[in-house]
Amino acid sequence: MAADRWNALNDVPDFPPHRLGPLADRLARILKTRNDILLFQTEAVVALEAVATSIARPGLTALNIVTSPFGAWFGDWLRRGGADVVTLSAKPAWPIDIESVEAVFDAHPEVKAVILCHAESANGVLNPLAEIAAAARARGIVTIVDAVASVGGHALDVDALGIDIAVIGPQKALAGPAGVSALSVSQAAWALISAAGGRRSSTLSLLDRRDWLDSGRGALPGTAAPLEFFALEAALDRFEAEGAEAVLARHVRAAAAARDGLLALGARPWADFGRASHLVTTAALPEAVDPETFLAAAAPLDMELSAGIGPGAARLVRLNHTGLRARFDSVLGNVLAYGIALQKCGAPADLAAAAAAVAAHYGAD
Repeated sequence: MAADRWNALNDVPDFPPHRLGPLADRLARILKTRNDILLFQTEAVVALEAVATSIARPGLTALNIVTSPFGAWFGDWLRRGGADVVTLSAKPAWPIDIESVEAVFDAHPEVKAVILCHAESANGVLNPLAEIAAAARARGIVTIVDAVASVGGHALDVDALGIDIAVIGPQKALAGPAGVSALSVSQAAWALISAAGGRRSSTLSLLDRRDWLDSGRGALPGTAAPLEFFALEAALDRFEAEGAEAVLARHVRAAAAARDGLLALGARPWADFGRASHLVTTAALPEAVDPETFLAAAAPLDMELSAGIGPGAARLVRLNHTGLRARFDSVLGNVLAYGIALQKCGAPADLAAAAAAVAAHYGAD
């Protein structure tokens, strides 16, 4: 092809099928699991729907823990497949507590699967995954986790925790593409998926996708999406070069710096310490400040501030320090932008103290 007709985005060569298996293995190492890894040529919400579609059938009872609007979708997908769904909703925009989960487990011994999100990007809260997984494991309940917004930014040891299905996407802490995703599947999860009535002949069928494992992990079904897999490979190269522990530490530091910066500013972080995401820090606006006016005041500063999503989040503002944004200049810019917007709205904000609080987390290296 003539050079003036070739485009690196549109004319990308096919991704070599023999490199898909090693890609899955690299993701398994990040998840710290020996479970099977399935690859999806889609954004992670499709992988989540595939999980729901593959386990749902009449006779199955599942506990769906809802801590954002996205969590409710999983329950809808399960009901569509004929499953009985017990819904446990947290206080709007708050994480769930382990006592509530254990109470539902005890009241519904028929529950065979529990579904939850680890870290919520909608409102910045963190659910007690380790405690919930332990309670489920003690009762023989399959644990399904939406780890899209936590993988890489929070400690996540799938095998040690006993997580049966973990759905991930590389677009957040891994700083990769959004058009590809993956999930890990344990033998207990496969037993649930393979029970009578399992979905087949569907793009949402995990049983069909298991054929990729059985056939040697070559070409994926459907038309290949090479650009996304080359991008994933490059993202994993960069992630591994930095090191998983270093990436995790960078997100921990960014979250702590953002939190302390907001406190020094005079603002109120939303989630309690230890119950907040490392990728998005949320702050509650003062009652006198209108959220739309605030965001309009912040917009010209061109930082990573956005409105919270869902019930209870109408007055929350999210400070995004995900992936490559988990660094000093982004965190400082977000905190100062929050303070400047407060001042524009007539609320007090100590910008100098906030800058010093953020810098304190980065000045000791």
